[in-house]
Amino acid sequence: MVLKLLRRAIEPAQATARVPDGVRVYAIGDIHGRLDLLDQLLFRIDADERARGPARSEIIFLGDLVDRGPNSAGVVQRALELKRSGRPVRLLMGNHEEVFLKALKGSLEALKFFVKIGGRATILSYGFDESEYERLDYEELLPALIDRVPAEHVAFLESLENQIAIGDYLFVHAGIRPRVPFDQQVGGDLRWIRSDFLDFRGDHGAVIVHGHTITDDVEERPNRIGIDTGAFASGRLTALGLEAGERWYLST
Repeated sequence: MVLKLLRRAIEPAQATARVPDGVRVYAIGDIHGRLDLLDQLLFRIDADERARGPARSEIIFLGDLVDRGPNSAGVVQRALELKRSGRPVRLLMGNHEEVFLKALKGSLEALKFFVKIGGRATILSYGFDESEYERLDYEELLPALIDRVPAEHVAFLESLENQIAIGDYLFVHAGIRPRVPFDQQVGGDLRWIRSDFLDFRGDHGAVIVHGHTITDDVEERPNRIGIDTGAFASGRLTALGLEAGERWYLST
């Protein structure tokens, strides 16, 4: 397999941003049920690791493991297995995980919204066939879904983080509220924000690495880097690599 380097946006992120010496970070964008692409990208990360030599590596998932693509349950299981393997892996909660968890806690309204934003594919990945899904109304579907999602998946999703700071970078799912200190950011913004963050041109105090908003290619701006390249539809799942002051991209 050939490593594909993605085109950067016209305005590069701060060239002086760094992670601590001896640390290597791979941040993976929104997967949305594409286990096939995740496995391909993990293979490419492993190859990149070997080529670059020793470092203290960490993989960060930017959230939205589930919905839209065909194997959300498999993606959750793969991420859980990576975490259990002892490999340094950290995961952020996306807005799709947030709604999924609300439904699994018994919210009928959350289930309806979950289906609206792509949750049908997730539900089918947990052992429902098409005919069963179509036959059940929401009141019947909710307890059946709660019964079929393994408790270990629920606990794993509940453990996902809101933000991760490493060196001059802050990793979040959607973005941050401009001019609000990092320790005062709220989950709703970190998982759902769009234009107020995307349109802001000022300094955040760190380069924000995020997913959530789909772009055709990696989007670099002076204050942020967006790496959601629409894997569920485009077939392109992207990872950002960081080491010292270097920055690179891997893609399926």
